[in-house]
Amino acid sequence: MPSDAAKPRRKSAAQAKTTKASPKRDPDATRQRILEAAIREFSAQGYSGARVDMICKRARANPRMIYHYFGDKDGLYVTVLEHVLGDLRREELKLEVDHVQPLTGMLQLFNFVHAHFGSHPELIALLSGENLLRARFLRRSVKAPIVASPLIELIGRLLERGVKQGEFRAGIDPLQLYVMMVALSYFHRSNAHTLSVLFRTDLLEATWQSEQKRAADQMLARFLERNSPRGAE
Repeated sequence: MPSDAAKPRRKSAAQAKTTKASPKRDPDATRQRILEAAIREFSAQGYSGARVDMICKRARANPRMIYHYFGDKDGLYVTVLEHVLGDLRREELKLEVDHVQPLTGMLQLFNFVHAHFGSHPELIALLSGENLLRARFLRRSVKAPIVASPLIELIGRLLERGVKQGEFRAGIDPLQLYVMMVALSYFHRSNAHTLSVLFRTDLLEATWQSEQKRAADQMLARFLERNSPRGAE
């Protein structure tokens, strides 16, 4: 009869539970943490000032994971740009304005653009930084052409309907109008700190922001209307 020492030992209930509860690797979650940390770091420090070790610390990851998922710092930065622009495009795709009057629809599109930039300061910071770099990294993106704004098509359809119904003047270019919407949503925020000092007025204060939006709505409506000064040229 075998001795007790020769018998195979069974794992205790605690040991079995510990083995069963061993954490599994979640590569998708790790990649997402790195991406979110990189968005914060790049938007706060710019490409040149951003530090990979700080991104790793925030993401609870090691540098090897960054190089595994993104290649290098450049690749991570390009992915960050693609991600924030992709978020904007995904939200734009949800917009539906074919069922409303042209001016109402156009103002709804503008409301979205204005609100999105207002609630995503990281997008403003990243785009401003990349413009200073003359879009050097965005040019490397294979996704940038794919995420071109779907709003251009929506604006084009609204313009066409507005002209047919006698509400809008003819000859407005959809891209020109979209860039105008972005400018009215972006400039006063991207330059708020310098303008606030120069004019001794807090441009980020809620009342000033609200007044800017009201004036921008009026400017847009006036620009579109059939009897605007531009329409008489």
